[in-house]
Amino acid sequence: MPKEISYGAVIFRREEKHILYLLLYRKAHEHYKEMWDFPRGLIEKGETPEEDIVREVKEETGIENIKFIKGLKETVKWFYKKEGQTVFKEATYYLAETNTKEIKLSFEHDDFKWCSYEEALKLIKFSNTKSVLKKANEFMTGGLNRFV
Repeated sequence: MPKEISYGAVIFRREEKHILYLLLYRKAHEHYKEMWDFPRGLIEKGETPEEDIVREVKEETGIENIKFIKGLKETVKWFYKKEGQTVFKEATYYLAETNTKEIKLSFEHDDFKWCSYEEALKLIKFSNTKSVLKKANEFMTGGLNRFV
């Protein structure tokens, strides 16, 4: 069974006292259902996870300045069909901050949105992606890890 490993980032920025999360929108096509998701992509040979994330974020959004926030690394796994084969997919997300508001979308996506936590939770369809968002938000706003 083919296996795909990708890395991505829960990108956020501060606007006054609010935290806004970046979601990218992709219309349905042969391999994907219509969805809102975080920037991510397949790791290339010789790349570290952080290098993959920096490259993918730049390619997909035009953002060149992200700062990784230590302490959150969340992995989700699922299966999907590609060219008649079942593919095992594993995506690991890190938390990263930017001060860039303007986005330059790549051909891979159709829209983007800077969202509050509540709005992002409504837009995201898949439970594993919602789980990543929830963990990131809890990390930034709760307990000893109070970040905001």
